[in-house]
Amino acid sequence: MIEARHLRVLRAVAATGSFSAAGRALGCTQPAVSQQMKALEASVGTPLLIRSGREMRLTEAGEALVRHAAGILAGLTAAEEEVAAIAGLRAGRVRLVSFPSGSSTLVPTALAALRAAHPGTRVSLEEAEPPRSVDLLREGDCDLTLAFRYEGAAPEEWDDLVVRPLLTDRLVGLVPEGHRLAGAESVAIGDLAAEPWIAGCPRCRGRLVEVCEGAGFTPRIDFATDDYPAVVGLVGAGLGVAVLPELAVGSVRTERVRTVRLEPAVRREIVALTLPDLAQVPTVAATLAELSRAAAR
Repeated sequence: MIEARHLRVLRAVAATGSFSAAGRALGCTQPAVSQQMKALEASVGTPLLIRSGREMRLTEAGEALVRHAAGILAGLTAAEEEVAAIAGLRAGRVRLVSFPSGSSTLVPTALAALRAAHPGTRVSLEEAEPPRSVDLLREGDCDLTLAFRYEGAAPEEWDDLVVRPLLTDRLVGLVPEGHRLAGAESVAIGDLAAEPWIAGCPRCRGRLVEVCEGAGFTPRIDFATDDYPAVVGLVGAGLGVAVLPELAVGSVRTERVRTVRLEPAVRREIVALTLPDLAQVPTVAATLAELSRAAAR
């Protein structure tokens, strides 16, 4: 019989490439990992791992089992949480992953309301940009993730997930306060074609290049940083112009910077994602509801 604890160890070995590294990740010894892998192979009746140099490599059977492991473990987590809530044993927990501008705007309001309504609920927060945040959800390493997708971009493969739309976030241009366009109400992105650029996160950077190329030019990116305050600081110092989501701009101080509306509008949709099984867990459902309320406000 396949046990959940063995599946967790197998996933750790597959992710780290060795028994010793998997043991460190799981907080157990290398012999314990080896013993559990032997027990799992005995249960399924076929080898799951083979040694390749210094690394452990999955066999075809091992790859098949790892593919199914995330869904199996997510289903078990959902069952444990729902049963615990129904039985009144504990309020449960939620593992949340969010991109940085969501963490500084939507998440604090939502979690404060969640704690007030359900003080026993435990919430952990980790930051990651999509698509990594979505991968963490599918791999069973979180219960809920905030993600975004740009209008007009290639469609995201979210058919296997529960998608809760939260809000539409418009991109705005940032220019230094003394810039020739600082007083403009709106600008076409082509008006900034000759400017040096400060780019944001890799996903936003890629969308920036696509939008600029659609307007007939390739932006000259002098600086790139995932840190939104750094983007604003560089613009404020006169080192270039930038495009950021309004949600990000609202979470940082914008001294010496002017915000201008871009035409045509470039937007991204902010969503909360979870797995179908997890959407039925009371604590996850409550967190989704509070995120929706925070977005509405």
